[in-house]
Amino acid sequence: MTRPHPKTNAALTGTEGNTVDGGEASVRQCAMTRERLGKNALVRFVLSPDGVVTPDVAEKLPGRGVWVTADRTVLEDALKKKAFARAFKQPVTVPDDLSETVERLLVQRFTGLLGMAKKAGDIVLGFDQVRDAMQKRAPGLLLEAADGAEDGRTKVYFLAKALYSDVTVAGALTSAELGMAFGRDRVIHGLVRKGPFAKALGAAYERLAGFRDRPELDWFKDQDR
Repeated sequence: MTRPHPKTNAALTGTEGNTVDGGEASVRQCAMTRERLGKNALVRFVLSPDGVVTPDVAEKLPGRGVWVTADRTVLEDALKKKAFARAFKQPVTVPDDLSETVERLLVQRFTGLLGMAKKAGDIVLGFDQVRDAMQKRAPGLLLEAADGAEDGRTKVYFLAKALYSDVTVAGALTSAELGMAFGRDRVIHGLVRKGPFAKALGAAYERLAGFRDRPELDWFKDQDR
């Protein structure tokens, strides 16, 4: 399965003078492709005091940042072509598992936002609870575990499609990963209510999808025809 390039999502692509998600666009140039993209389509990297390339997913670490498109292939090309040394203008040390570290941090970012959304009352969990919630209001984001049963997720998805034309599903996380976000062993079905958290989670998921397959792109494509 081919992952969509972050540029294909208009909400994540910024240009000078445009807006992204209703705010002033904040764009950076990818150190590998030289494309100018919205920050949500990129990952920031900084150098540690001993010159190690370090991902800064939260964009809070001090120092000069170098930005790379949130896509595993682009990042690995940057490593092969020594784009970090050129961008930082000095010798650097690149960890062997940098791509895997970025993926792990992006998962943590996504699940951390899920936990915050749960505390804010914007999360619904469970098959019956999700179906009931959708009868009352359109979901901002549907959560389906990558290892969940096909029958359950299909019923949730097509109920949502029957009620609302625009349905977004995030299916790249396992039931254990979703469960960790909510203090449970496993979560199969979830829903994020419409609002700021749904928007933030949608952006975080698109970033993560550059490093992890999106099974939801295959789950429903035959039934949607």
